[in-house]
Amino acid sequence: MDTADIVDVVSDFVNLKRRGANYMGLCPFHNERTPSFSVSKSKNICKCFSCGKGGSPVNFIMQLEQLSYNEALRYLAKKYNIEIKEREQTDQERELESERESLFAVNEFAMQHFERTLNDTDDGRNIGLAYFFERGINESSIKKFHLGYALEKSNDLYEAAKKKGYNEKFLLDTGLCIRTDSGRIYDRFKGRVIYPVFAVSGKVVAFGGRTLKKDVAKYVNSPESLIYHKSNQLYGLYQAKSSIVRQDKCILVEGYMDVISMHQSGVENVVASSGTSLTEGQIRMIHRFTENVTVIYDGDAAGIKASLRGIDMLLAEGLNIKVVSLPDGDDPDSFAQKHTSSELEEYIKEHEVDFIRFKTDILLKGDSDNDPLARSRMVNDIIRSIAVIPDQVKRNIYIKDCSRRLDIDELVVSRQVALQIKTIAENEYERKQKERARESIAGIENEKTEEKKPVEEDASALMMGAASGSDAYNVRVLRPYESAILKYVIRYGMVTLCEDYAEDGSNPIPVKVIDYIEYELNREELEFVNGDLKSVFDESLRLKEDWAMEQPRFEERLDAERNRFIADGEEELRASGLEISAIERREKELIAAADEKYLIDRRHGESLFVEKNLVSHPDDAVRNIAIELASEKHVLSKVHTRFMKIETEEERLQELVPRAIFEYKDAILGCRIKALQKEITRIAASNPYDAEKVMEAMKQLSELHAIRSEIARYLGERILYPRK
Repeated sequence: MDTADIVDVVSDFVNLKRRGANYMGLCPFHNERTPSFSVSKSKNICKCFSCGKGGSPVNFIMQLEQLSYNEALRYLAKKYNIEIKEREQTDQERELESERESLFAVNEFAMQHFERTLNDTDDGRNIGLAYFFERGINESSIKKFHLGYALEKSNDLYEAAKKKGYNEKFLLDTGLCIRTDSGRIYDRFKGRVIYPVFAVSGKVVAFGGRTLKKDVAKYVNSPESLIYHKSNQLYGLYQAKSSIVRQDKCILVEGYMDVISMHQSGVENVVASSGTSLTEGQIRMIHRFTENVTVIYDGDAAGIKASLRGIDMLLAEGLNIKVVSLPDGDDPDSFAQKHTSSELEEYIKEHEVDFIRFKTDILLKGDSDNDPLARSRMVNDIIRSIAVIPDQVKRNIYIKDCSRRLDIDELVVSRQVALQIKTIAENEYERKQKERARESIAGIENEKTEEKKPVEEDASALMMGAASGSDAYNVRVLRPYESAILKYVIRYGMVTLCEDYAEDGSNPIPVKVIDYIEYELNREELEFVNGDLKSVFDESLRLKEDWAMEQPRFEERLDAERNRFIADGEEELRASGLEISAIERREKELIAAADEKYLIDRRHGESLFVEKNLVSHPDDAVRNIAIELASEKHVLSKVHTRFMKIETEEERLQELVPRAIFEYKDAILGCRIKALQKEITRIAASNPYDAEKVMEAMKQLSELHAIRSEIARYLGERILYPRK
């Protein structure tokens, strides 16, 4: 992480131009004409201020190449020739890893064997290549998807693999070969054209084989194995991932040829479920890349109705689903073959419709007009789809649209959706209860059980620490104030803010920004009510121990750099031939410059320590929040700093940090005053009327207003209640 330079890493993918202290370029995550992708060399982070993506070198590679955290670290280590030292594996881990690598190696060999057979044998050219050319697939696409052919010979692959020294066990475990009851081994894919299936990382995990005969099963696929789980794979995802991220949309089709033909036509953000119903694993894979999915159906109404059930799973995942229906007689393969890239993209853009509306139209076309029971089933089917959508706002929009299109009272639809949501929740609860019961019987403790503790308030909580995390209003109102405090922790956590003195007035003790904020929060027993921000703050506090160990080494490096700076300057002075008096004057200037550079470098290192660790944190939530708060959209122009001194945020920390704390306390008081006012109204309206309770609450309200007035005097402004 210290070696990886963000400008160097991003430059591998983006053409950057210097703009002031930063660099700018076109965002690699979405299409744009005006550069909005900013790269800060000093902070070692990047950020697109249009789509919001970016981060540290690790985060950039994770998002662009769709790699896991560990995979991104390996990518950067390889780029900078850094050896990764790992702990010694256990015998069981070593055996499992060895087996996985062996299975990948066998699949890689098989893919290359099938490619050679397709291109270098008479049967491969006359049967396999001829088939692909007949289907309109060109040589470039054949190479891109590594298409191949398996000879009709029963053990061609088996013999070739054995000759190369591959273990028979792995040929069987991958499903490339099959052993009969009599002990004979033969190739699974003999006499078929071959479609390799790639994992996101680019490794071959499985194969699909299509026969050109009519008297056998049309498709044969690799069985489940240690490296292949069909429910977690999408055909073409490896080739499509960059385009999906760039266009922020995934097109979902059914088969191998649909994907290949659309890629060949220039539409590359397309994947296939390979003829199977969508699974949760496949949906999660799509969600890693985008929230927008367009499903393309052919004109077969029966096939569309059969596929509608799987789309509900996409809705339940929170994805935005649109549907394109092709003309009768066309599928994505044939349609792509007959149209150019621009025509295909234009057709999709013009004909994609919202899934719920599409489903309503499809079901309305059925014979339900004269059959009340059939119409009732159709309406309930649509309501079930609306009910699985997690976003309440989106659900309400669909309820309005559905009630209008079906000519049913909106209140009725809303109630039925609510009833369906309740049913889904009850079924999920029952499922979890049964799961817990099974675990209990088996003697397995459920570590995910959470105990809900009631929130108790006492008199002291009324004064200051009165922001319950369970209050959605408080969470929303206090978030900008907590974000402001956390911003200073991330950007300047280890920077010295002020000095404190012991009671005996001895040597001053430096107080860092993070120490000051922690003390102020603990003094009033305050705690962040936004759980995600609290997690980042807690991670920042844990970094204090890391800094305590790192600081001596950091200062040692700075001392060495200072001494080297002075030594280089003195060497130049000795070679300059100046008079003694001039040399002595220059030496004093040199030492002053070295001291100034030392202080600047020290403060820069202190300010970056927390940020550098958090923007490359393994936890996605921590990393994303840190990136957001560490990024600066606007950089002061040189025009403003050329003729006048502009105080930076860092230079104003002694003013800004305490102010952020007081504004946070003021916001908490505002939340508590609002809650207390509601409580007074409730008590006053109760029967019988309790005058004593009202007076006690009014007294507490007066105390809170008095405290808030004191804070307002410090802030030098009117008391402003938080926005609703």
